[in-house]
Amino acid sequence: MPQQPERIAGPTSFALTGPSLGLDPRTHAYRDDVADMALAGKVLAHYYAIPKIKSIAVPVAELYKEQDEDAELGSQLFHGERFAVVDMTDGWSWGYGLHDHYVGYLHTDALSDPFDVSHMVTAPRLDIEGAGALPMGSRITAVQAENHGDAARPIGQSAPDTVAIAEAFLDAPYLWGGRTTAGIDCSGLVQLAWSLAGHDLPRDSDLQLDALAGDVPEGGELKRGDIIFFPNHVGLMADAATLLHATQHHGKVVAEPLGDVVARIAGEHDQPVTGRKRIGS
Repeated sequence: MPQQPERIAGPTSFALTGPSLGLDPRTHAYRDDVADMALAGKVLAHYYAIPKIKSIAVPVAELYKEQDEDAELGSQLFHGERFAVVDMTDGWSWGYGLHDHYVGYLHTDALSDPFDVSHMVTAPRLDIEGAGALPMGSRITAVQAENHGDAARPIGQSAPDTVAIAEAFLDAPYLWGGRTTAGIDCSGLVQLAWSLAGHDLPRDSDLQLDALAGDVPEGGELKRGDIIFFPNHVGLMADAATLLHATQHHGKVVAEPLGDVVARIAGEHDQPVTGRKRIGS
């Protein structure tokens, strides 16, 4: 049975009158009743909890915005990824994934005590005995990775072509909060592709835009791998003129002319492109 996070009562007097401005609840674990101990002094809560680190022990764990399966899906966590549990109640654990600090609720039975991993799944899906059908990005042991060739790569060994990773998701259905070939959203596609290339990005497109330096100047020629941001949307350039993205408009992952996407979004927004970023040279 998972161990309950240690709760420490808040101070009897406190200078704050509520959560500090600027703390995004998507990436900072705080509620009125309990908050991550790392936020003590930054937010006001009745208790501060020392998170308990767990491992995801199922192929895919759904991370919801609320403690309800009918709530909005915030993201998904994969086998072997780590999750910091801040609170547990009624079969649910509330906390955040260590890889992107994204906050949400998942079923406690999806967690186990931490286990060591050494390899990352690089195929869209890999059947591992004893673990199940694991999606790309899952973490496994060296023993589990044996005899799977390029379908599993040592963690830290980066893929040479970010876009090739994303192209494996072409025609995958669009799913808000998704990260797998069974369903994926725009920022999940960009995050996952770059994570296999050795770059950890935030979960949502606006967070990614804020986190990335490396602007491509307006009028500068785009190239494969560049990240293009739009209002509430993001995609990768497959070449100088083609955008690869998971889009609600088509209901799936597609590659289409960037000009078509810009024209479509310009019908609803005065500034259809909000950022052009490049990681590396």
